Amino acid sequence: MIEPEFISIPLERSKLNAGLPASNGVYRFKRDNEVLYVGKSVNLKARVISHIESAKLDRKEAAIVSNSNAVDYFVTDTEFKALLLEAELIRSLRPPYNVRWRDDKSYLYIKVTWNELYPKIMLSRREDDKKSRYFGPFPSSRIAQEMIRQIRRVFPFCTQKQVGKRACFYQKIGLCNPCPSMIEHLADQSEKSRLTTLYRQQVRQVMKVLEGNTAPILKDLYEAMNRYAQAEKFEDAIVVRDKILRLETFLHGRNLDKRLEEVYNRSEENMISLQQLLSKYFPELPIPRRIECFDVSNTSQQQSTASMVVMTDGIINKKEYRKFRIKNELLQSDFDMLVEVITRRINQKKWPVPDLLVIDGGKPQLRVVQRVMAEQGFKVPVIGIAKNPDRIVIGQQEMTTLRPTLQHPGFTLLRALRDESHRFAKKYHVLLRNKQQLV
Repeated sequence: MIEPEFISIPLERSKLNAGLPASNGVYRFKRDNEVLYVGKSVNLKARVISHIESAKLDRKEAAIVSNSNAVDYFVTDTEFKALLLEAELIRSLRPPYNVRWRDDKSYLYIKVTWNELYPKIMLSRREDDKKSRYFGPFPSSRIAQEMIRQIRRVFPFCTQKQVGKRACFYQKIGLCNPCPSMIEHLADQSEKSRLTTLYRQQVRQVMKVLEGNTAPILKDLYEAMNRYAQAEKFEDAIVVRDKILRLETFLHGRNLDKRLEEVYNRSEENMISLQQLLSKYFPELPIPRRIECFDVSNTSQQQSTASMVVMTDGIINKKEYRKFRIKNELLQSDFDMLVEVITRRINQKKWPVPDLLVIDGGKPQLRVVQRVMAEQGFKVPVIGIAKNPDRIVIGQQEMTTLRPTLQHPGFTLLRALRDESHRFAKKYHVLLRNKQQLV
Protein backbone atom coordinates (compact mmCIF):
# COMPACT_ATOMS: atom_id res chain seq x y z
CA MET A 1 0.00 0.00 0.00
CA ILE A 2 1.05 3.63 -0.49
CA GLU A 3 1.36 4.92 3.05
CA PRO A 4 -0.29 8.30 3.71
CA GLU A 5 1.77 11.13 5.15
CA PHE A 6 1.63 10.93 8.95
CA ILE A 7 2.36 13.87 11.26
CA SER A 8 4.78 13.06 14.09
CA ILE A 9 4.70 14.43 17.65
CA PRO A 10 7.23 13.68 20.43
CA LEU A 11 5.82 11.52 23.22
CA GLU A 12 5.40 14.39 25.67
CA ARG A 13 2.03 15.08 27.31
CA SER A 14 2.04 18.83 26.65
CA LYS A 15 3.00 18.45 22.99
CA LEU A 16 0.40 15.73 22.44
CA ASN A 17 -2.30 17.90 24.02
CA ALA A 18 -1.35 20.81 21.78
CA GLY A 19 -0.74 18.87 18.57
CA LEU A 20 -3.28 16.06 18.38
CA PRO A 21 -6.69 16.85 16.83
CA ALA A 22 -10.01 15.62 18.25
CA SER A 23 -10.85 13.99 14.91
CA ASN A 24 -11.27 10.61 13.24
CA GLY A 25 -7.99 9.04 12.29
CA VAL A 26 -5.21 6.53 12.80
CA TYR A 27 -2.31 6.89 15.24
CA ARG A 28 0.94 4.96 15.71
CA PHE A 29 3.23 4.63 18.71
CA LYS A 30 6.81 4.54 17.42
CA ARG A 31 10.38 4.13 18.59
CA ASP A 32 12.44 6.12 16.07
CA ASN A 33 11.35 4.58 12.72
CA GLU A 34 9.89 1.36 14.16
CA VAL A 35 6.10 1.21 14.49
CA LEU A 36 5.19 -0.55 17.76
CA TYR A 37 1.42 -0.16 17.82
CA VAL A 38 -1.30 1.03 15.42
CA GLY A 39 -4.75 2.19 16.52
CA LYS A 40 -7.72 4.21 15.28
CA SER A 41 -10.17 6.50 17.00
CA VAL A 42 -13.02 8.94 16.47
CA ASN A 43 -11.06 11.31 18.75
CA LEU A 44 -7.32 11.00 18.27
CA LYS A 45 -6.38 13.28 21.15
CA ALA A 46 -8.62 11.52 23.68
CA ARG A 47 -7.52 8.05 22.60
CA VAL A 48 -3.77 8.68 22.66
CA ILE A 49 -3.99 10.44 26.04
CA SER A 50 -6.00 7.48 27.36
CA HIS A 51 -3.08 5.18 26.45
CA ILE A 52 -0.78 7.33 28.58
CA GLU A 53 -3.21 7.40 31.50
CA SER A 54 -3.81 3.63 31.28
CA ALA A 55 -0.07 2.99 31.30
CA LYS A 56 -0.08 3.90 35.00
CA LEU A 57 -2.22 0.82 35.75
CA ASP A 58 -1.98 -1.60 32.83
CA ARG A 59 1.14 -3.63 32.04
CA LYS A 60 0.50 -3.86 28.29
CA GLU A 61 -0.21 -0.15 27.96
CA ALA A 62 2.90 0.61 30.00
CA ALA A 63 5.00 -1.47 27.61
CA ILE A 64 3.75 0.47 24.58
CA VAL A 65 4.28 3.89 26.15
CA SER A 66 7.63 3.18 27.80
CA ASN A 67 9.12 1.74 24.60
CA SER A 68 7.94 4.62 22.38
CA ASN A 69 9.41 8.07 21.89
CA ALA A 70 6.88 9.52 19.41
CA VAL A 71 3.31 9.29 18.17
CA ASP A 72 2.32 10.05 14.61
CA TYR A 73 -1.18 10.38 13.21
CA PHE A 74 -3.22 10.70 10.02
CA VAL A 75 -6.68 12.32 9.98
CA THR A 76 -9.49 10.61 8.02
CA ASP A 77 -12.89 12.07 7.19
CA THR A 78 -14.81 9.10 8.64
CA GLU A 79 -14.35 6.44 11.29
CA PHE A 80 -14.90 3.80 8.62
CA LYS A 81 -11.88 4.98 6.61
CA ALA A 82 -9.84 5.05 9.81
CA LEU A 83 -10.78 1.42 10.44
CA LEU A 84 -9.74 0.39 6.92
CA LEU A 85 -6.43 2.27 7.15
CA GLU A 86 -5.72 0.75 10.57
CA ALA A 87 -6.32 -2.72 9.12
CA GLU A 88 -4.03 -2.10 6.15
CA LEU A 89 -1.22 -0.82 8.37
CA ILE A 90 -1.49 -3.75 10.78
CA ARG A 91 -1.46 -6.11 7.82
CA SER A 92 1.60 -4.55 6.19
CA LEU A 93 3.64 -3.55 9.27
CA ARG A 94 2.72 -6.29 11.77
CA PRO A 95 3.44 -4.05 14.78
CA PRO A 96 4.61 -6.17 17.73
CA TYR A 97 2.13 -4.83 20.29
CA ASN A 98 -0.86 -5.30 18.01
CA VAL A 99 0.02 -8.98 17.87
CA ARG A 100 0.60 -9.30 21.62
CA TRP A 101 -2.63 -7.53 22.46
CA ARG A 102 -4.58 -10.23 20.62
CA ASP A 103 -3.45 -12.77 23.22
CA ASP A 104 -1.88 -14.98 20.52
CA LYS A 105 -5.13 -15.21 18.52
CA SER A 106 -4.75 -15.05 14.76
CA TYR A 107 -5.92 -12.02 12.85
CA LEU A 108 -9.51 -11.77 11.58
CA TYR A 109 -10.27 -11.00 7.93
CA ILE A 110 -13.28 -10.59 5.68
CA LYS A 111 -12.87 -13.11 2.86
CA VAL A 112 -14.48 -12.79 -0.60
CA THR A 113 -14.34 -15.94 -2.75
CA TRP A 114 -14.14 -13.97 -5.98
CA ASN A 115 -12.93 -16.99 -7.98
CA GLU A 116 -16.36 -18.65 -7.63
CA LEU A 117 -19.28 -18.05 -10.00
CA TYR A 118 -21.33 -16.83 -7.04
CA PRO A 119 -18.77 -15.29 -4.68
CA LYS A 120 -19.38 -15.69 -0.94
CA ILE A 121 -18.42 -13.25 1.80
CA MET A 122 -17.36 -14.64 5.17
CA LEU A 123 -15.00 -14.21 8.11
CA SER A 124 -11.65 -15.98 8.09
CA ARG A 125 -8.72 -16.34 10.49
CA ARG A 126 -6.24 -17.19 7.73
CA GLU A 127 -5.15 -15.85 4.36
CA ASP A 128 -4.74 -19.34 2.93
CA ASP A 129 -6.61 -19.08 -0.37
CA LYS A 130 -4.70 -17.21 -3.06
CA LYS A 131 -7.77 -17.12 -5.33
CA SER A 132 -9.85 -15.16 -2.81
CA ARG A 133 -9.70 -11.52 -1.74
CA TYR A 134 -9.02 -10.65 1.90
CA PHE A 135 -9.82 -7.42 3.72
CA GLY A 136 -8.51 -6.58 7.17
CA PRO A 137 -7.32 -7.60 9.67
CA PHE A 138 -9.96 -6.26 12.03
CA PRO A 139 -9.67 -5.95 15.82
CA SER A 140 -12.67 -8.10 16.72
CA SER A 141 -15.27 -10.41 15.22
CA ARG A 142 -17.98 -8.03 16.44
CA ILE A 143 -16.66 -5.15 14.34
CA ALA A 144 -16.15 -7.34 11.27
CA GLN A 145 -19.63 -8.87 11.60
CA GLU A 146 -21.21 -5.43 12.02
CA MET A 147 -19.48 -4.24 8.85
CA ILE A 148 -20.77 -7.24 6.91
CA ARG A 149 -24.28 -6.79 8.33
CA GLN A 150 -24.50 -3.12 7.39
CA ILE A 151 -22.99 -3.48 3.90
CA ARG A 152 -25.27 -6.45 3.16
CA ARG A 153 -28.33 -4.22 3.69
CA VAL A 154 -27.11 -2.07 0.78
CA PHE A 155 -25.60 -4.70 -1.52
CA PRO A 156 -27.15 -8.14 -0.83
CA PHE A 157 -24.95 -11.23 -1.09
CA CYS A 158 -24.99 -14.92 -0.20
CA THR A 159 -23.29 -16.49 2.82
CA GLN A 160 -24.37 -20.10 2.14
CA LYS A 161 -21.49 -22.52 1.64
CA GLN A 162 -23.30 -24.48 -1.07
CA VAL A 163 -25.88 -23.67 -3.73
CA GLY A 164 -29.19 -25.19 -2.58
CA LYS A 165 -32.28 -26.50 -4.31
CA ARG A 166 -34.32 -23.37 -3.70
CA ALA A 167 -33.86 -19.72 -2.76
CA CYS A 168 -32.65 -19.28 0.80
CA PHE A 169 -34.49 -17.57 3.65
CA TYR A 170 -32.35 -14.43 3.31
CA GLN A 171 -33.76 -13.68 -0.13
CA LYS A 172 -37.18 -13.21 1.48
CA ILE A 173 -35.82 -10.41 3.67
CA GLY A 174 -33.73 -8.80 0.95
CA LEU A 175 -30.27 -9.81 2.17
CA CYS A 176 -29.54 -12.35 -0.58
CA ASN A 177 -31.09 -10.98 -3.74
CA PRO A 178 -30.77 -12.40 -6.31
CA CYS A 179 -30.09 -15.67 -4.49
CA PRO A 180 -27.54 -17.98 -6.23
CA SER A 181 -29.68 -21.01 -5.36
CA MET A 182 -32.58 -19.45 -7.25
CA ILE A 183 -30.40 -18.33 -10.17
CA GLU A 184 -28.79 -21.73 -10.61
CA HIS A 185 -32.13 -23.49 -11.20
CA LEU A 186 -33.55 -21.05 -13.76
CA ALA A 187 -34.46 -22.58 -17.12
CA ASP A 188 -34.24 -19.27 -18.99
CA GLN A 189 -30.52 -19.00 -19.80
CA SER A 190 -30.73 -15.34 -20.72
CA GLU A 191 -32.32 -14.44 -17.36
CA LYS A 192 -29.85 -16.72 -15.58
CA SER A 193 -26.93 -14.88 -17.19
CA ARG A 194 -28.42 -11.47 -16.35
CA LEU A 195 -28.95 -12.30 -12.68
CA THR A 196 -25.51 -13.90 -12.36
CA THR A 197 -23.94 -10.70 -13.69
CA LEU A 198 -26.09 -8.62 -11.32
CA TYR A 199 -25.05 -10.75 -8.32
CA ARG A 200 -21.34 -10.45 -9.18
CA GLN A 201 -21.71 -6.68 -9.68
CA GLN A 202 -23.15 -6.40 -6.17
CA VAL A 203 -20.27 -8.36 -4.68
CA ARG A 204 -17.86 -6.12 -6.59
CA GLN A 205 -19.56 -3.12 -4.96
CA VAL A 206 -19.04 -4.73 -1.55
CA MET A 207 -15.32 -5.05 -2.29
CA LYS A 208 -15.15 -1.39 -3.30
CA VAL A 209 -16.70 -0.42 0.03
CA LEU A 210 -14.18 -2.59 1.88
CA GLU A 211 -11.40 -0.87 -0.09
CA GLY A 212 -12.75 2.52 0.99
CA ASN A 213 -13.56 3.45 -2.62
CA THR A 214 -17.07 4.69 -1.82
CA ALA A 215 -17.31 8.00 -3.72
CA PRO A 216 -17.97 6.38 -7.15
CA ILE A 217 -20.55 4.06 -5.56
CA LEU A 218 -22.53 6.93 -4.05
CA LYS A 219 -22.28 8.89 -7.32
CA ASP A 220 -23.76 5.95 -9.25
CA LEU A 221 -26.55 5.50 -6.69
CA TYR A 222 -27.52 9.18 -6.80
CA GLU A 223 -27.59 9.09 -10.60
CA ALA A 224 -29.76 5.96 -10.58
CA MET A 225 -32.18 7.52 -8.10
CA ASN A 226 -32.50 10.65 -10.25
CA ARG A 227 -33.12 8.58 -13.40
CA TYR A 228 -35.91 6.66 -11.70
CA ALA A 229 -37.46 9.85 -10.36
CA GLN A 230 -37.40 11.56 -13.77
CA ALA A 231 -39.02 8.48 -15.30
CA GLU A 232 -41.65 8.63 -12.52
CA LYS A 233 -40.60 5.18 -11.29
CA PHE A 234 -40.98 6.36 -7.72
CA GLU A 235 -40.93 2.96 -6.01
CA ASP A 236 -37.60 2.16 -7.66
CA ALA A 237 -36.30 5.61 -6.70
CA ILE A 238 -37.27 4.97 -3.07
CA VAL A 239 -35.38 1.66 -3.04
CA VAL A 240 -32.21 3.40 -4.26
CA ARG A 241 -32.75 6.32 -1.87
CA ASP A 242 -32.90 3.88 1.04
CA LYS A 243 -29.65 2.29 -0.12
CA ILE A 244 -28.00 5.73 -0.20
CA LEU A 245 -29.30 6.54 3.27
CA ARG A 246 -28.09 3.25 4.73
CA LEU A 247 -24.67 3.53 3.10
CA GLU A 248 -24.11 7.17 4.08
CA THR A 249 -25.28 6.49 7.63
CA PHE A 250 -22.91 3.54 7.85
CA LEU A 251 -19.97 5.47 6.39
CA HIS A 252 -20.46 8.73 8.29
CA GLY A 253 -22.72 8.26 11.27
CA ARG A 254 -22.12 4.90 12.90
CA ASN A 255 -19.71 4.04 15.69
CA LEU A 256 -18.34 0.61 14.83
CA ASP A 257 -16.56 0.43 18.16
CA LYS A 258 -19.11 0.98 20.95
CA ARG A 259 -16.33 1.45 23.49
CA LEU A 260 -15.60 4.81 21.86
CA GLU A 261 -19.22 5.94 21.84
CA GLU A 262 -19.03 7.79 25.16
CA VAL A 263 -15.93 9.71 24.10
CA TYR A 264 -17.57 10.61 20.79
CA ASN A 265 -20.94 11.68 22.20
CA ARG A 266 -19.60 13.77 25.04
CA SER A 267 -17.14 15.73 23.00
CA GLU A 268 -17.34 19.25 24.34
CA GLU A 269 -14.80 20.16 21.71
CA ASN A 270 -17.27 19.34 18.91
CA MET A 271 -19.79 21.83 20.29
CA ILE A 272 -17.14 24.49 20.82
CA SER A 273 -15.85 23.89 17.30
CA LEU A 274 -19.37 24.33 15.89
CA GLN A 275 -19.88 27.54 17.85
CA GLN A 276 -16.58 28.92 16.55
CA LEU A 277 -17.50 27.94 12.99
CA LEU A 278 -20.78 29.85 13.14
CA SER A 279 -19.76 32.77 15.38
CA LYS A 280 -18.80 34.97 12.42
CA TYR A 281 -22.41 34.85 11.24
CA PHE A 282 -24.13 34.57 14.64
CA PRO A 283 -21.91 36.54 17.08
CA GLU A 284 -24.32 35.99 19.98
CA LEU A 285 -24.60 32.22 19.46
CA PRO A 286 -23.63 30.44 22.72
CA ILE A 287 -22.11 26.98 22.81
CA PRO A 288 -25.10 25.11 21.32
CA ARG A 289 -26.34 23.00 24.22
CA ARG A 290 -29.65 22.25 22.52
CA ILE A 291 -29.80 21.75 18.75
CA GLU A 292 -33.00 20.79 16.91
CA CYS A 293 -32.93 19.32 13.40
CA PHE A 294 -35.96 18.96 11.09
CA ASP A 295 -36.53 16.66 8.13
CA VAL A 296 -39.61 15.97 5.97
CA SER A 297 -40.26 12.48 4.59
CA ASN A 298 -42.91 11.54 2.03
CA THR A 299 -43.59 9.34 -0.98
CA SER A 300 -45.44 11.22 -3.72
CA GLN A 301 -47.00 13.39 -0.99
CA GLN A 302 -48.57 10.31 0.66
CA GLN A 303 -48.36 9.65 4.41
CA SER A 304 -46.15 12.73 4.73
CA THR A 305 -44.28 13.09 8.01
CA ALA A 306 -41.55 15.16 9.57
CA SER A 307 -39.10 14.62 12.40
CA MET A 308 -37.51 16.79 15.02
CA VAL A 309 -34.41 15.21 16.51
CA VAL A 310 -32.57 16.85 19.37
CA MET A 311 -28.98 16.92 20.55
CA THR A 312 -28.38 18.04 24.12
CA ASP A 313 -24.81 18.80 25.26
CA GLY A 314 -23.47 17.00 22.21
CA ILE A 315 -25.48 13.83 22.96
CA ILE A 316 -28.37 12.51 20.88
CA ASN A 317 -31.39 12.94 23.18
CA LYS A 318 -34.12 10.55 22.04
CA LYS A 319 -36.44 11.57 24.87
CA GLU A 320 -36.77 14.97 23.20
CA TYR A 321 -37.54 13.63 19.70
CA ARG A 322 -40.88 14.63 18.20
CA LYS A 323 -42.87 13.20 15.27
CA PHE A 324 -45.14 15.28 13.05
CA ARG A 325 -47.79 13.82 10.80
CA ILE A 326 -48.73 16.43 8.19
CA LYS A 327 -52.29 17.47 9.02
CA ASN A 328 -53.15 19.40 5.86
CA GLU A 329 -53.58 16.64 3.26
CA LEU A 330 -53.88 19.25 0.48
CA LEU A 331 -50.25 20.28 0.78
CA GLN A 332 -48.31 19.30 -2.34
CA SER A 333 -44.73 20.37 -1.69
CA ASP A 334 -42.06 19.77 0.94
CA PHE A 335 -41.87 23.55 1.40
CA ASP A 336 -45.53 23.81 2.41
CA MET A 337 -45.10 20.86 4.76
CA LEU A 338 -42.05 22.52 6.28
CA VAL A 339 -44.12 25.65 6.92
CA GLU A 340 -46.71 23.59 8.80
CA VAL A 341 -44.12 21.74 10.87
CA ILE A 342 -42.05 24.78 11.87
CA THR A 343 -45.22 26.69 12.74
CA ARG A 344 -46.41 23.84 14.95
CA ARG A 345 -43.03 23.60 16.63
CA ILE A 346 -42.88 27.34 17.37
CA ASN A 347 -46.35 27.20 18.90
CA GLN A 348 -45.20 24.57 21.41
CA LYS A 349 -44.42 27.11 24.13
CA LYS A 350 -43.62 24.44 26.74
CA TRP A 351 -40.71 23.03 24.75
CA PRO A 352 -37.25 24.46 25.50
CA VAL A 353 -36.01 27.09 23.06
CA PRO A 354 -33.06 25.69 21.08
CA ASP A 355 -29.72 27.44 20.72
CA LEU A 356 -29.60 26.43 17.06
CA LEU A 357 -32.12 25.23 14.48
CA VAL A 358 -30.92 22.92 11.67
CA ILE A 359 -32.94 22.26 8.51
CA ASP A 360 -32.29 19.35 6.18
CA GLY A 361 -31.98 21.28 2.94
CA GLY A 362 -30.44 24.28 1.26
CA LYS A 363 -31.37 27.83 0.34
CA PRO A 364 -35.00 27.21 -0.78
CA GLN A 365 -35.89 25.43 2.46
CA LEU A 366 -34.09 28.04 4.56
CA ARG A 367 -35.96 30.92 2.92
CA VAL A 368 -39.27 29.27 3.79
CA VAL A 369 -38.22 28.65 7.40
CA GLN A 370 -36.87 32.19 7.79
CA ARG A 371 -40.19 33.62 6.64
CA VAL A 372 -42.16 31.52 9.13
CA MET A 373 -39.81 32.40 11.99
CA ALA A 374 -40.03 36.12 11.17
CA GLU A 375 -43.83 35.97 11.07
CA GLN A 376 -43.90 34.16 14.43
CA GLY A 377 -41.22 36.31 16.07
CA PHE A 378 -39.08 33.23 16.74
CA LYS A 379 -35.50 34.55 16.97
CA VAL A 380 -33.15 31.55 16.89
CA PRO A 381 -30.08 31.08 14.64
CA VAL A 382 -30.97 28.74 11.78
CA ILE A 383 -28.79 26.92 9.27
CA GLY A 384 -29.36 24.32 6.56
CA ILE A 385 -27.38 21.24 5.58
CA ALA A 386 -27.43 20.71 1.83
CA LYS A 387 -25.93 17.61 0.22
CA ASN A 388 -24.02 16.42 -2.84
CA PRO A 389 -21.62 17.55 -1.46
CA ASP A 390 -22.49 18.14 2.19
CA ARG A 391 -22.32 21.84 3.04
CA ILE A 392 -23.73 24.37 5.50
CA VAL A 393 -25.98 27.20 4.38
CA ILE A 394 -26.22 30.14 6.78
CA GLY A 395 -29.80 31.29 7.40
CA GLN A 396 -29.26 34.97 6.69
CA GLN A 397 -30.05 37.22 3.76
CA GLU A 398 -26.75 36.45 2.01
CA MET A 399 -27.27 32.67 2.32
CA THR A 400 -23.53 32.11 2.72
CA THR A 401 -22.39 28.55 1.98
CA LEU A 402 -19.66 26.90 4.08
CA ARG A 403 -17.81 23.75 3.12
CA PRO A 404 -15.75 22.67 6.14
CA THR A 405 -13.52 19.64 5.85
CA LEU A 406 -15.31 16.39 6.60
CA GLN A 407 -13.11 15.89 9.67
CA HIS A 408 -14.13 19.27 11.15
CA PRO A 409 -15.51 18.36 14.63
CA GLY A 410 -18.41 20.81 14.49
CA PHE A 411 -19.38 19.74 10.97
CA THR A 412 -19.16 16.09 12.02
CA LEU A 413 -21.63 16.82 14.81
CA LEU A 414 -24.08 18.48 12.39
CA ARG A 415 -23.89 15.69 9.85
CA ALA A 416 -24.48 13.06 12.54
CA LEU A 417 -27.57 15.00 13.63
CA ARG A 418 -28.79 15.29 10.04
CA ASP A 419 -28.32 11.55 9.46
CA GLU A 420 -30.29 10.79 12.61
CA SER A 421 -33.15 13.06 11.47
CA HIS A 422 -33.26 11.13 8.17
CA ARG A 423 -33.47 7.83 10.01
CA PHE A 424 -36.15 8.96 12.44
CA ALA A 425 -38.37 10.65 9.81
CA LYS A 426 -38.08 7.65 7.50
CA LYS A 427 -38.93 5.22 10.28
CA TYR A 428 -42.17 7.05 11.10
CA HIS A 429 -43.07 7.48 7.42
CA VAL A 430 -42.61 3.76 6.70
CA LEU A 431 -44.70 2.88 9.75
CA LEU A 432 -47.63 4.98 8.50
CA ARG A 433 -47.26 3.74 4.93
CA ASN A 434 -47.30 0.10 6.05
CA LYS A 435 -50.38 0.72 8.19
CA GLN A 436 -52.15 2.20 5.17
CA GLN A 437 -51.27 -0.81 3.03
CA LEU A 438 -52.77 -3.15 5.62
CA VAL A 439 -56.15 -1.38 5.57
